Amino acid sequence: MPDCSIILSTMTEHGRDLANNTFRDRIPVIYAPIDFIASVRKALKNIRPDVLVFLETEIWPVWINEARRIGVKTALVNGRISLRSFKTYLMFRPFFRSVLGNIDRFSMITEEDRIRITSIGADPRKIVVNGNAKYDLLTDLAEPSIEQEMRKTLNLEGSPPVLIAGSTRTGEESMIINVYKRILKEFPDTVLFIAPRHVDRTGEIESLLVRNNMRYQLRTEIDNNTIKRTEQVVIVNRFGELFKLYSIGTIIFCGASLVPLGGQNPLEAAAWGKAVFYGPYMDDFLDAKALLDANDSGIQVSSPEMLAEKAISLLRSPGLLKDYGARARETVLRNKNAGERHARVISELISGNQKRNLSYGD
Repeated sequence: MPDCSIILSTMTEHGRDLANNTFRDRIPVIYAPIDFIASVRKALKNIRPDVLVFLETEIWPVWINEARRIGVKTALVNGRISLRSFKTYLMFRPFFRSVLGNIDRFSMITEEDRIRITSIGADPRKIVVNGNAKYDLLTDLAEPSIEQEMRKTLNLEGSPPVLIAGSTRTGEESMIINVYKRILKEFPDTVLFIAPRHVDRTGEIESLLVRNNMRYQLRTEIDNNTIKRTEQVVIVNRFGELFKLYSIGTIIFCGASLVPLGGQNPLEAAAWGKAVFYGPYMDDFLDAKALLDANDSGIQVSSPEMLAEKAISLLRSPGLLKDYGARARETVLRNKNAGERHARVISELISGNQKRNLSYGD
């Protein structure tokens, strides 16, 4: 639909900046109205959309009800209902059933999401499962030139084994340090990168390393031209670099999964063709985990001891390590085009709505 106009709304200043940087002048970016009747009515009257699209779990009752009142079609796309959210929604099922009844189409990520949103009260006849659009571009973003750049910047030309712990949370860094110590006994040149989910925890991780008599550098202290990486442990205290960092990993652990905090997206590492490890707590990324599990390309561990044993086993078997990585990348490639499937759901609603003469109330 080349003549279709899109307006993107964000809730936060960070989201607005990201949207503006992404789309430049191609798409107008506005702040979303607060979910109150007066502000929502004013926004809908001024913009006059044909279709109002909500992403993932953005279920705003006033927006949805007001859109239905004035004849605007609504869709929830790339829809997901995490296990933690699901339990909350079930507590208020009568309320959410009435809200969801006003949404025209649900384009969900997984079959589990379809089951959950049906249990909350959505009409199953309005639901389709189309995969996760977030993963569409991962393989395109994983460019070989990035790996070359990162190896040069981080002084990894000799290609030593690299253990990356990405988006770690409180309690996991001490586990990773113990895992790393065990790996060093057999592979003494292994380099460790710890990338905490929240960079303001850098001081806490520094203290852990000091107590373990381990020398380290901060990522912000390393510069390609002046300051080289000289230590075997690096704390990644820079936001937004994790995806690029995965390009140089040999063994990759997805954080927030050895502690019950929902996990981290394992497909970001899989897109680089890497062996991906995660713990038992992957509630927020069950769709990604299921994709990897189905292709025998993800490695779930129940404890740091198991992580160390399996990592050492794969480092001893480079061929098997390579096979895991190849299957992981293949998994990501198979999931492509989810964005197109979600877009078709929206285009069908637009085509239907353009046949109507909408009247917008004050």
